[in-house]
Amino acid sequence: MPDTPTVRYCKRCLFPETKPDLSFDEEGICDACRSAEVKEEIDWDARGEELKEILERYKSNDGSNYDCLIPVSGGKDSTYQVLKILELGYRPLTVTWSACSYTDVGLNNIRAMQNLGVDHIQFTPNPRVYRAIFAEAFRRVGDGCWPCHVGIFSYPIRVAVNYKIPLLIYGENPQFEYGGPATRAGNPVLDRQWLEEFGGLLGNRIEDMLGVEGITESDLIPYRYPTDQELADVGVTAIFLGYYQKWDARTQLREVLDKTEFKINTTVADVGERAHQEGTYTNYENLDGKFVGVHDYLKFLKFGFGRATDHASIDIRNERISREEAKDLVRKYEGKVPRRYLVEYLEFVGMTEDEFYETLDAFTNKAIFQTDEYGRIQRDENGDVQKLVWPDDDAPETDEQTREAAHELITEELTGTNDARRRGGEFESAHAKAAGNSNGGPIGQFASRDE
Repeated sequence: MPDTPTVRYCKRCLFPETKPDLSFDEEGICDACRSAEVKEEIDWDARGEELKEILERYKSNDGSNYDCLIPVSGGKDSTYQVLKILELGYRPLTVTWSACSYTDVGLNNIRAMQNLGVDHIQFTPNPRVYRAIFAEAFRRVGDGCWPCHVGIFSYPIRVAVNYKIPLLIYGENPQFEYGGPATRAGNPVLDRQWLEEFGGLLGNRIEDMLGVEGITESDLIPYRYPTDQELADVGVTAIFLGYYQKWDARTQLREVLDKTEFKINTTVADVGERAHQEGTYTNYENLDGKFVGVHDYLKFLKFGFGRATDHASIDIRNERISREEAKDLVRKYEGKVPRRYLVEYLEFVGMTEDEFYETLDAFTNKAIFQTDEYGRIQRDENGDVQKLVWPDDDAPETDEQTREAAHELITEELTGTNDARRRGGEFESAHAKAAGNSNGGPIGQFASRDE
């Protein structure tokens, strides 16, 4: 590994080349920024008419069923989706896969969405099974939110099949907003292939959870995607609303705040005087669940960027901030251990804080974060890792070893082979070598920190 790794960043936004599925053109511009240019060329009025045609095609003509189904979390996007479909004159059934641990703001926003005047199914999975999958997935693929990702994309489809509602409406198209294969960025349909490639499964399959803490086939019913035959019988199709209208989260947020009882985070957090969510400078996204901060932090550890980079890059594309302003925001807010709900998180997964950090370290890209002479990830007095390369250090190309390290993590995610317990041997060995030279153990100094 080079003494100072090099990483290429998009010359327009702050996306790094280590981001999965991202590509750069010959001018050094990422495909997410190019997609933003395409937005300016689209005839959105025509797309809007196309959406109305689809809604008319699928609506219940005699009023005996719902016109469509909208999966909702109670967040700004799903609230906007409901608002938009109601304003167009259609009757949706809304379906929520419950978060494992709601914030007060999240509960309020669920009620705010319901109060728009919709029927709503809120499904709460078996807590014993959910907790077991949650903890297993955190150790196996480095994502504690894995069962939630499976649930939000599988359970509403099951409801659509059971209620014989063929049309589902999701919000933004992630490949269009955040970059990804062009064939997916321009595709309005969410299907099984999309779920398996982009829906957060990370190479893991729900069948892999059989036997974990006694989990049986019947325990996994709500997590299973319907069969192709079941989908065909109802004619289920799911579309992205973001394909049919110019998606702009901040503009839509203002409309949601004006027209509903939706609330944002107004708590002053640990960085300066700006109310924000952990890991970013904004206060309007991922408000519902307490544990999403760990999910976002693991993305930072794996690929060297997190939620602040996502938000700053979108704000650059929408000409709300400059690239230099974005760099400052990312430096200030990104990459800090999410401690607001950490005690609850550790209780939920049944881990000590030492075990938590060891699991994090197993998924950390050692090519772009500071390690000691024994190959252990180094953390400061706050438990934070030290990133070696930031957008200020933009390079013409990413060095081969850094590229390979990111590729290895992506490959392991897609194949489900990056279990922290499998990889833990190298860390246990390094800890053992260093035990005689450390004060209080390899990461023990963070275990008793009072927050």
